[in-house]
Amino acid sequence: MHYFKTFLEVAGVVVVLMSLIPLVRSDYWTFRVFEYPRLQKLVLSVAIAGLHLSLFSSTDLQTQTLSAVFVLNSIYLCYLIYPFTPLAGKVILPARKDLPENRLSILSSNVFQDNQNTTGCLNLIRKHDPDVVLLLETDKFWHENTLALRDNYPHEVPVPLENTYGMLLYSKLELSEIAVRYLVDEEIPSIKVLVTLPSGQKVQLYCVHPTPPVPGENLHSTERDKELLLVAKEVKKSRLPCIVVGDLNDVAWSYTTDLFTRISGLLDPRIGRGFFNTFHAKMPLLRFPLDHVFCSTDFKLVRLARLENFSSDHFPILISLQYERSASSEQDAPDAEPEDIELANEKIAKEVPD
Repeated sequence: MHYFKTFLEVAGVVVVLMSLIPLVRSDYWTFRVFEYPRLQKLVLSVAIAGLHLSLFSSTDLQTQTLSAVFVLNSIYLCYLIYPFTPLAGKVILPARKDLPENRLSILSSNVFQDNQNTTGCLNLIRKHDPDVVLLLETDKFWHENTLALRDNYPHEVPVPLENTYGMLLYSKLELSEIAVRYLVDEEIPSIKVLVTLPSGQKVQLYCVHPTPPVPGENLHSTERDKELLLVAKEVKKSRLPCIVVGDLNDVAWSYTTDLFTRISGLLDPRIGRGFFNTFHAKMPLLRFPLDHVFCSTDFKLVRLARLENFSSDHFPILISLQYERSASSEQDAPDAEPEDIELANEKIAKEVPD
């Protein structure tokens, strides 16, 4: 039991450190990557705290101190996760009216470039029949093998690339003012486009897929953070209803995503509803919410769902939103404090490390 106690305490200290490291506001990947497994850290922390308390209750000060630290870490992680549980209040209210002419459904999927199951992808799209389809990590092969979508999706913004950052945007609804932009890196595109709802209402849509802060991609989160915050500042200035969709390579609860929502004023439909973990589709114990849809207070939620996988490493996500004129007065947008604006400006101005 002595060896097990030592193992348990070492494991507990490691989990505590993994919980505290993200508090360091460094862009280096070793500090940012530990933001991802928050639910996993909570499960481990609760298990370790429970075992330590039940098996090794003692008057020994060190043992009692460690038990207290493990319990406090579990409470801290519960506090961080709480907004993404059904116990928390919803920031986007459910749509109660039936306004089909003001609805917009979007299916977003990182297809995994090496995946060749285009048939599965097309079948999924036909099954759920969204108004707009965004496919990420799409190369020439994926573009050529999804051209059948043109029958139902006459509007298209193709940006096929061989570097795992290609994008294909298909829409049943009219698209205008189309701009394919390279905001931070000349090899990483994003799409900005106006979508016209059946009612005639214009919606500003941003499609993004910044690089993650991991070895082999970027050792720093600087590039990702800069792209997201540039979009956030544009959204804040827009007078139109706005939606941001894509694989942000960041989790819903990170301080960068939190800063993004405060700067942009956009809402996260997962708050009060669940995690909707989309990655990694083939590793059930290592799943995080990396694929996102954020919207302005002009919308209410009709549906949010994680869809079935078609051999990708990401699950697709489907959202249906309804534009309502009164929605903005019924929902509160997150506010940016002066220090948030200062931090965002610093991140935008920061040079991207080589």
